[in-house]
Amino acid sequence: MLGDDCRRKASCGLRPEYKMPNTKLSKLIAAALLYAGFAVYLYQPYFKHFNELRFLVVINACLACLGVYVLSRRWVGSFACSFFAGATYGFGPFALALAGYHPTAGLLVAAVPWLFCPAVFGPTCGRAKAKWRWVSWLFSTLPFLAIISFFQLSARWRLFAIPVQTKLHLSDLAFLLAPLAAAERGLTPLGLYHVPMAFLIVGGSMLLAARRFGTLIIFAVGVILGFCNPVFNVSPVIWLAIPLLCCSILIGVGMQGLVLAGFADRKLLLITAAVMVVLSIITLLLAAECFQVFAGLGAKAGRIFAQAAKMYILGAVAITIIFFTVRAKLRIHPLRLTVLCSAAAIDIFLSARFIVDSTF
Repeated sequence: MLGDDCRRKASCGLRPEYKMPNTKLSKLIAAALLYAGFAVYLYQPYFKHFNELRFLVVINACLACLGVYVLSRRWVGSFACSFFAGATYGFGPFALALAGYHPTAGLLVAAVPWLFCPAVFGPTCGRAKAKWRWVSWLFSTLPFLAIISFFQLSARWRLFAIPVQTKLHLSDLAFLLAPLAAAERGLTPLGLYHVPMAFLIVGGSMLLAARRFGTLIIFAVGVILGFCNPVFNVSPVIWLAIPLLCCSILIGVGMQGLVLAGFADRKLLLITAAVMVVLSIITLLLAAECFQVFAGLGAKAGRIFAQAAKMYILGAVAITIIFFTVRAKLRIHPLRLTVLCSAAAIDIFLSARFIVDSTF
């Protein structure tokens, strides 16, 4: 059960009618510059091998991050939390791994957050919400229609950004907790980075408490389509962008929830820290020699799983620090935010570097 403080924040943070977006131009520009700088850092070693079209991967990453940043401002008031929500999506394992296909594949992923903006920022606030709910649902179909249209036009122009038969398999779930291992084997990573998983747990709890079933439906549709055979000649794997977008928004919401957590949220913090420890133990077991031999992954994959375990421990330590500040009834929000941002930044910085190097 969520504590009273977290339940109250779930109600306020996940109901758009009570939270107006912060769209200050200065913060938007700052986020765009930070995203652009990190994108250049990631791809700069490979610029000498890029043609004009390949530079699109840098633009894709920036647009994807900025789209989630803008979208998350509907529910997230903290600049830092929205910033990391965007970074988790645009510099996430899935988005970066798509650069191994055609550059236009990443452009489609970058467009998905922007296509959800009409549904999120449309006329669905206050008393008019019930009256205009159908408009919001209509706008929510835009990303799905855009993906279908993209592949239809691509087939007509004989531009195959992603092989149509590329879909998710149950065996891919084995790398859900260690997306870097999937990238190292040339697979499309399904999961998120390690430290943000803690934020996702908190954000998901807040989502359930707020009963935002519409978001759950959109998430479920994207996952189901990802495992199905091609529909309208759409490569099934591209549908994964939609559930990952939902998770990225929840990461921003959960991160803000951790910063604002109160004394009543101690149980949720302990559960989150415990889950992170369990994930660390699982990845350590996968790194053990017997599992390497069984899976045929080799010593390099073992080191990757061990690195994942370290990142999960880092997340557990960060949550534990938040827990003790909450237990001591110390608000000190700047300290909490610094701890969470530092842990997430280390994880994204190291993991994104590894995925780009594995892709190129």
